[in-house]
Amino acid sequence: MADRIFNFSPGPAVLPLEVLQQAAIDIVNFQNTGIGIAEISHRSKEFIKVAETTEQLLRELFEIPNNYKVLFLQGGASSQFFMIPMNLLAAGKKATYLNTGAWSKKAIKEAKLFGEVVVPFSSEEQKFNRVPVNGDYTIDKDSEYVYFVSNNTIYGTQFKEFPKTEKMLISDMSSDILSRKVDVSKFGLIFAGAQKNLGPAGVTIVIIREDLLDRSPANIPTMLKYKTHAEKDSMFNTPPCFSIYIVGEVLKWLKKNGGISAMDEVNKEKAGLLYAAIDESSYYRGHAEPASRSLMNISFNLATPELEAKFIAEATKAGLNGLKGHRSIGGCRASIYNAFPREGVVKLVNFMREFKANNPA
Repeated sequence: MADRIFNFSPGPAVLPLEVLQQAAIDIVNFQNTGIGIAEISHRSKEFIKVAETTEQLLRELFEIPNNYKVLFLQGGASSQFFMIPMNLLAAGKKATYLNTGAWSKKAIKEAKLFGEVVVPFSSEEQKFNRVPVNGDYTIDKDSEYVYFVSNNTIYGTQFKEFPKTEKMLISDMSSDILSRKVDVSKFGLIFAGAQKNLGPAGVTIVIIREDLLDRSPANIPTMLKYKTHAEKDSMFNTPPCFSIYIVGEVLKWLKKNGGISAMDEVNKEKAGLLYAAIDESSYYRGHAEPASRSLMNISFNLATPELEAKFIAEATKAGLNGLKGHRSIGGCRASIYNAFPREGVVKLVNFMREFKANNPA
């Protein structure tokens, strides 16, 4: 069996090794049932317990108030781009969207199918190298909600503070959920695709305030109503059982390792090591403005595309995988989510310094 390498991929992304080891057992024989977790009935008492435990751990760790529902949905986070306005943006109403990256841009496109979208801030002309601070924009007084992406995977930017407004907040937290404390009560809805910081691809977590469940227009298809899934505990249809199971195992790992506060400290240290290596000379050039830098995804460039390609190829040979940047900005990107080990960041930093010494720009 080959040794494991350091996986900097943006998603599907690194999972805790002990979670994978447990899953390797449970995929064949889950809790001595003689049945693997991927083949067990979602109606069985064993899987219902898995789903209940996963939800309870998420509520505990993320401090979700009792008046919020936790849903395990399919269709990826991208399906939320239309489900949110379909359910919550009444005909003839407005919504405010902050355009800070590819995913917010796609959400804006979908929302325009259902109502008027106001975009008071966009960093697109600067290749999405920053997110706004409060005061950079004005929220339309007639908006039903304010939508933003808390962390931008492609461009390596992150909101350090959330929009301050009396309007309902909605956020795509796919790539930084559970990496820091969040006051869930400030939001109407939070969603996250699991495959970055929660588990494998296949399940999307939606945290929605209960009173919003009754806002859906009557003519929405049954499967696209949040209320449908809330009333059936996410089992109106067969849920993504294996993905939910892995999320539960990741949450157990998170709790065992000190919870969100502990992750926040570790994440700051890991990112600090990498940004320090970028900032110590002009050889590496961070994409995001310093005030907007992400702790989860760190995008940077070298002097030429050819030098970047050499860097990525040699890094891969050294066991540092997944460092190729997104095609929209090129360069390099290191995704260092909760489960990414500190020693992998140290190895990358050492490689960066060696590469710089051996390859003068």
